[in-house]
Amino acid sequence: MPEVISLGEMMVMFVATDIGPLRSAVTFEKHVAGAEANVAIGLARLGHSAGWISRLGDDEFGRYILTFLRGEGVDVSHVELDPEAPTGVAFKERREVGPRRVIYYRRGSAASRMTPAILDREYLRTARYLHLTGITTALSPSCHETVRAAMRLARDLGVLVSFDPNIRLQLRPAAEWRTVLTDLLPLCDLVLPGRDEATLITGEEDPERAARAILAYGPRLVVVKLGAEGALAVTPETAVHVPGVRLPRIVDPVGAGDGFAAGFLAGQLRGFDLPQSLRLANTVGAMAMTVLGDVEGLPTWREVQEFSVEQDVRR
Repeated sequence: MPEVISLGEMMVMFVATDIGPLRSAVTFEKHVAGAEANVAIGLARLGHSAGWISRLGDDEFGRYILTFLRGEGVDVSHVELDPEAPTGVAFKERREVGPRRVIYYRRGSAASRMTPAILDREYLRTARYLHLTGITTALSPSCHETVRAAMRLARDLGVLVSFDPNIRLQLRPAAEWRTVLTDLLPLCDLVLPGRDEATLITGEEDPERAARAILAYGPRLVVVKLGAEGALAVTPETAVHVPGVRLPRIVDPVGAGDGFAAGFLAGQLRGFDLPQSLRLANTVGAMAMTVLGDVEGLPTWREVQEFSVEQDVRR
């Protein structure tokens, strides 16, 4: 049974092959995208068992996603197919410099119709971690309630709750994000914000002070992603900083945070201490940025070892 179970949305993403705004794009490549499923894929590639709970449209894109996840070794036995609602779709532009615009068509999707009824107590009982993100809370009121119910159920079962805020200001304003997240933090064991997310939640600019403010809500561990500067893990007793991995070039930054989460959880599952888990998380997150697409750059355990050796040689 899965060591880590994630719950959330997955979409089909079409990435423009032409450089420039989407209005000028003519051809696209098909990919998959979804933060929680990305983490499950990352863990599976690193040698861990992972499951994903969600709803997909009973359509060609939904079946494509199921086939893709099965091929990656992710358990999809608790994914429901909805004959009345579609699988979400997104379109992403390609640019050589600056941010890349993504347009989402997810309103009324099958995933947005998730309710707490999708949760299986006996299935969740088998996991060591339940991984969730803030994105799902913003898809619909029923999705918000599903995330909250999943956290409560995991707590009841003794399953650790891992939570990445994954704040998307396109989905709700900052003030609303702060309210929603501070309500959920007491139900979390591990929180994985980016530096800006930690500041938005707490108002603290300093990453360690922000992490300690989040700890005050109840989590046992806060890991702040610092981009090129690495990551900072903070517990009530200690703070550990590990520098980032230097890359000669970033191909696509999307998916780095999900890779980081997969790497950190893999380290914890393997019994690594905080510095070792942070180094693994930094490495997986960095490798995710070397390839176009959300999941294409997520490495296997062997690839992590080879990449780490290569990094040591360059130093």
